[in-house]
Amino acid sequence: MTYADLLAQLYPARRFGVVLGLDRMRAILDELGRPDRRLGAIVHVGGTNGKGSTVAMIAALAAAAGRRVATYTSPHLSCLRERITIDGELISEAAIVAAAQRVRAAGGDALTFFEQLTAIAMLAIADAGVGVTVLEVGLGGRLDATNVVDPAVAVVTGVALDHEAILGDTLAKIAAEKAGIWKPGRPAIVGASGLAEAVPVLVDAARTVGAQVTVIDDAAVAAVPPVGLPGPHQRRNAAAAIAAVRALGAPVVAAALAGVRHPGRYEVIAPPATPSGVPRIILDGAHNPHGAAALAEALRERGEHPVLVVAVSADKDVAAIAGALVPAVRAVIATRYQQDRAMDPAALAAVFGGTAAPDLRAALAAAAVHHAPILVAGSLFLVGEARTLLLGAPTDPMLVTDPPAR
Repeated sequence: MTYADLLAQLYPARRFGVVLGLDRMRAILDELGRPDRRLGAIVHVGGTNGKGSTVAMIAALAAAAGRRVATYTSPHLSCLRERITIDGELISEAAIVAAAQRVRAAGGDALTFFEQLTAIAMLAIADAGVGVTVLEVGLGGRLDATNVVDPAVAVVTGVALDHEAILGDTLAKIAAEKAGIWKPGRPAIVGASGLAEAVPVLVDAARTVGAQVTVIDDAAVAAVPPVGLPGPHQRRNAAAAIAAVRALGAPVVAAALAGVRHPGRYEVIAPPATPSGVPRIILDGAHNPHGAAALAEALRERGEHPVLVVAVSADKDVAAIAGALVPAVRAVIATRYQQDRAMDPAALAAVFGGTAAPDLRAALAAAAVHHAPILVAGSLFLVGEARTLLLGAPTDPMLVTDPPAR
């Protein structure tokens, strides 16, 4: 099997959609000899927003403390291998293919897309023999495929409204699903990157299962040293990351936070990386209302007033995303990413009060006319296309993404 063969094999698994539950994962892991028990100290990270950034910060802090670290995150921006890193490097094509072959031989073809990837990641990371594995929840928490692990510490960065059709139509219901990663007797870190109303639900759930609760408060955020990722929300994420590393018993090397970078999260591309005539560009997913509000807060803090190039998935709360971002930008160019889930640019422009462009390249050209910084946001899929176009980021030969959550 080649890497291209693996991508072609995974694509049909999207037909299963998003199927929550743990029985299939437990069965495949049994067949594989329980690699989930050979991941070192596990930090399990859930939440509505900030999961990826928090994972990156925990990994940086643990590595600075002398630990070998692996991460498993989702979604990827342009290359499936982004989801699995070992010692800060993307997993090699050979390693992910070898793990995928073993998963397939154990019956992996019967699993959903995300379940297969989770099994592949656990097997590959177990083989690497790391000291710490940081696992990001895919969707929800309680019934997410990653929740088969016995973590040393669990973090919920915060809770806001997103994926209501699956996780519940109230903040309390969504928080209860996120809190499903708490484990008896283990540290439970309640982050400050969500809505305050969800915190009591998370705390009560942790106490109910007998977890050791730490709530990130204003004092913890104020004590955070300089962070390389901009925005007040990243200082809140950093406070949760610091608490998680302390719960592992590792020293906190504050300088590690200053160098953290996370692709597609307020990622600044400055000339000469950008094409001729295109000003400085900021890339940020901001794919739900709470994430969009955090991005707007970061723009205001840094005195930025860019032109927005935006694409949004049609199943998102587009009006609320627009309500958060439009006041923070000077003009809007609505476009689409190259998947069926993207909202039509003309319809999106009507919501955002801007003009439409058929694709990212055309949108960037239209935005450049304003001779101002450009913000590409609204979807991690759009950000992935931008990283391929502007940075030559590693890009798969065929597009294989998670199925829509409905």
